[in-house]
Amino acid sequence: MDNADELEAIINSKMKQIKRKIAVMSGKGGVGKSTVAALLAVHLAKKGYLVGLLDADFLGPSIPKLFGLERRKPLSSIDGIDPVLSTKYAIRIMSIQFMTPEGVAVIWRGPMISKVLRDYLAHVSWGRLDYLIIDMPPGTGDVPITVMQEVPLDGVIMVATPHDLTASIVERAINMARTMNSEVIGIVENMSYFKCPDCGRIAKFGKGADLLAKKYGLEIIAKIPLEEKLSVFCDSGLIEEYDEDYFEGYLP
Repeated sequence: MDNADELEAIINSKMKQIKRKIAVMSGKGGVGKSTVAALLAVHLAKKGYLVGLLDADFLGPSIPKLFGLERRKPLSSIDGIDPVLSTKYAIRIMSIQFMTPEGVAVIWRGPMISKVLRDYLAHVSWGRLDYLIIDMPPGTGDVPITVMQEVPLDGVIMVATPHDLTASIVERAINMARTMNSEVIGIVENMSYFKCPDCGRIAKFGKGADLLAKKYGLEIIAKIPLEEKLSVFCDSGLIEEYDEDYFEGYLP
């Protein structure tokens, strides 16, 4: 057995211990994929599920910041690399940010990113999980391809905003997932609306995500507003303390 076959066998063995693997992607940067992935992980952990969260955005990792874990370091064990546990719900988190000095850029070409991602999939000691949430980077390149080839995904959640420009790019990600035989579970519309705290008036920003869902026969799983409160909790690393649950009533 060569190294590639051995690595694949290890990944398969690790993934068999995880009941459901859900990727969160968009194809578009800046739509809040990491925030959605973190909110979904917290939602599931609140329900009592064992949850892992893999930050697969090697060039722009942000999951540790959302959980206030930027300065934490994973530990090595006989089973590999132990994920860092979140403070409140013990979500098992892995990110390249744990391995790099603060403020230092990861300057890697695609093949290197794919290699490190495979190493993560093979050597992170997730243990037995009910859910592994994978936060994808923007685009439809090396990381999404590697994840969809190496991980038997139970589904992909697409993140969009209401704007037509975003919808046109997310559409490509939907088609990519389907080409790779990965089921698209539904769409999360982030920055969906703004509710004025003074007058109560709700401002909506477009219908791009709704039209996209209709075109592809998908469900809008959640509509997350543009609000200062969520931004403050994210910037403070306290996303586990955020009390709104936009996934309530929904389990992937």
